[in-house]
Amino acid sequence: MPDEERRKHCRRFLVKGLEKKKPARDEFTAYGQACLEMAAGVFELLRDHGAKLFAAAIPRSVVRPNSYEAEEYLRKDQVFLFERFFYHLEHEQEHGLIVMDQVDTANDRRFVRRLEAYFRRTHTGRYRSSWIVPTPLFVASDMTYPVQAADIAIYCVNWGFRLPSRDMTAPARREIAETFGPWLSQLQFQGQGYRDGEVYDSYGIVYVSDPYTAKGEEK
Repeated sequence: MPDEERRKHCRRFLVKGLEKKKPARDEFTAYGQACLEMAAGVFELLRDHGAKLFAAAIPRSVVRPNSYEAEEYLRKDQVFLFERFFYHLEHEQEHGLIVMDQVDTANDRRFVRRLEAYFRRTHTGRYRSSWIVPTPLFVASDMTYPVQAADIAIYCVNWGFRLPSRDMTAPARREIAETFGPWLSQLQFQGQGYRDGEVYDSYGIVYVSDPYTAKGEEK
């Protein structure tokens, strides 16, 4: 639709939502197009401002075991996420903050406890705290635009980004993969990591088939 026509129908769509009325087809269409335009605009802004994407994907079928380790320690996918964030900060020689979407106070406190245990009680965590500030900030996502931008990126990773792994077989939405997959590939961190004395190519999006066991990482 032309921009002005789309704006007009979007306003009607939103007003009818407040009035508990059913929107017309054109109004639904306009709202859907506006959402896609907004998402594309967010990715353009992220690119123009030099944003780097980091994400860890796990199967939705994963069940947290009832164990002390699962309760008190970070999951493996979270450790990999901080690993890549550290590589980026180290390369840029910048300190990085952890900003979290505030969800539930009790769950947030448990996560902070796991985070502190990682950054204070493990050798690797203490080393990475040289660039990562180990105390997270919690914000309300509906009032924090960068977190909303992260939500859009996460949604697109979930539905439109698949790594060439035999286990990353969850269904994807083709329209999201085709429209936003290239954006995700362009924005994700690409650099070098090191482990056990070896240097390897590292990417911002990582897939972990089992975040609770010592099975190998799947990239």
